[in-house]
Amino acid sequence: MANGVEKEMGVLFSEEELREMSGVKRGGDYIEVTCGCTSHRYGDAVGRLRVFINGELEITCECTPGCDEDKMTPAAFEKHSGRETARKWKNNVWVIVNGEKVPLAKTVLLKYYNQASKNGNGSHRAHNGRACHRDEFVCCNKCNKERRFRLRTKEECRIHHDALADVNWKCADMPFDKITCDDDEERASRRVYRGCTRSPTCKGCTSCVCFGCEICRFSDCSCQTCTDFTRNAKE
Repeated sequence: MANGVEKEMGVLFSEEELREMSGVKRGGDYIEVTCGCTSHRYGDAVGRLRVFINGELEITCECTPGCDEDKMTPAAFEKHSGRETARKWKNNVWVIVNGEKVPLAKTVLLKYYNQASKNGNGSHRAHNGRACHRDEFVCCNKCNKERRFRLRTKEECRIHHDALADVNWKCADMPFDKITCDDDEERASRRVYRGCTRSPTCKGCTSCVCFGCEICRFSDCSCQTCTDFTRNAKE
């Protein structure tokens, strides 16, 4: 493995640990495997589970060719699949190991999720103990469509921060996702999922709304919010 991130992933999950799992792929800061959830009424809903270095879990659903549900928490995927006994995603969401469906709880894939939860004193906390930053939306000044911003890293938080402050922000200014005003807006049923690990349809609880930290406040920004945070942090 060439770089440091890949070496770290190798430590997180060895080739031996992942050898019998189906659909394993390695990304820059995550591993991805085939997953699913079974409903007695609707059958199997299949997806792709990403396990990130910090313990985050994210699922892209592939239940039907037209399904565009992605970046879902396991709990949201469990509900989306139509599972009758929801709220037990660790046992209901499965991966395929050696041809058999195995609950996440019985695999190594939750090792770092559980570690992050323990270190943060609760599953709604990040691996460093701070409140999570849920996804936010900014409205395009040109087409009036709302576009999603993920706030997982300092860079992502800065991009959202600057977009929110720009009264002329438009879809074409989105740096990561190349979208235009012609692209459809996310469905309302998708927008309710905001990345809060405590509740997939959270409307803004204190567990996922951060009121200021070194990830989402910037010392080189002159806005009042960042200035106040920087001043208070020095006191």
